[in-house]
Amino acid sequence: MAASTPPLKDELDIVIPTIRNLDFLEMWRTFFQPYHLIIVQDGDPARNIKVPDGFDYELFNRNDINKILGPKASCISFKDSACRCFGYMVSKKKYIFTIDDDCFVAKDPTGKDIDALRQHINNLLHPSTPYFFNTLYDPFSDGADFVRGYPFSLREGVPTAVSHGLWLNIPDYDAPTQLVKPRERNTRYVDAVMTIPKGILFPMCGMNLAFDRHLIGPAMYFGLMGDGQPIGRYDDMWAGWCVKVICDHLGLGIKTGLPYIWHSKASNPFVNLKKEYKGIFWQEEMIPFFQDAILPKECTTVQSCYKELAKQVKDKLGKIDPYFVKLGDAMVTWIDAWDELNPPAKAVTSK
Repeated sequence: MAASTPPLKDELDIVIPTIRNLDFLEMWRTFFQPYHLIIVQDGDPARNIKVPDGFDYELFNRNDINKILGPKASCISFKDSACRCFGYMVSKKKYIFTIDDDCFVAKDPTGKDIDALRQHINNLLHPSTPYFFNTLYDPFSDGADFVRGYPFSLREGVPTAVSHGLWLNIPDYDAPTQLVKPRERNTRYVDAVMTIPKGILFPMCGMNLAFDRHLIGPAMYFGLMGDGQPIGRYDDMWAGWCVKVICDHLGLGIKTGLPYIWHSKASNPFVNLKKEYKGIFWQEEMIPFFQDAILPKECTTVQSCYKELAKQVKDKLGKIDPYFVKLGDAMVTWIDAWDELNPPAKAVTSK
């Protein structure tokens, strides 16, 4: 029997940020080889990164980012995995899957390898239900449906913009939790996908994440982090908060749960504490800011929503620290760079 064509083979890019050789791809070969990879090399651009044979890929380092974006390259973080969002910008595909280079193939409770990419695609291709919670979680999953009492008028759902996957083994903890639970491991596999309800924020992790680039791509900016910035390790969470506010405003959905990947190694908690230190304080004001953020009805595109959010970041969070003024400016630069590399399609007019 002929092998089935991989789903969305020509419509999806895999984005990987890295500072090292990508030997981990060998484990993913069966699942990733049919797809195009965009590798964003962080750190020293003179270093030669090795990619296993047989993969179709582009590799961008800091010199490439500077050359492609010119002065706007200032919005792309350096020495931080936030640099991955450059890959979102240069992709020409409808969908993105991004994964960290310390993430391996996990096994489900039966011992079968989990095809994380296929599950993400399944999540993205089925609607979300942010306006009314279904107690059987995702009604579009196999073996599930809408329960009694679920309004028929809401059963069509809304387009899914983001699929947020989880991790077995090393949990995605902040530094203080890492320090007090150094041996903690996530062994709990929960066979569930759910839509995050409207008005509810969540801590988005970038190590196992997929999204519809056409629906939400311009909001997937991982902020200004790392080298030269007072904060790190908040890049994916910052993007997640911005994305959730915009999805709620535009009527889009976000799913979380399956698929799982195997997170193989924990980063150093003392190094992490140094990066997170200010964020641990700031998040107590950042989160209420996003909970209260309202976008005007005139904002009908992701770009207009994001620029409005950037303005509110400068006005309200700028009072906490000048960093947020800088971040707000970078958010606008990011959108300008995105639009430059992704100009809207011109309408075809008949003569």
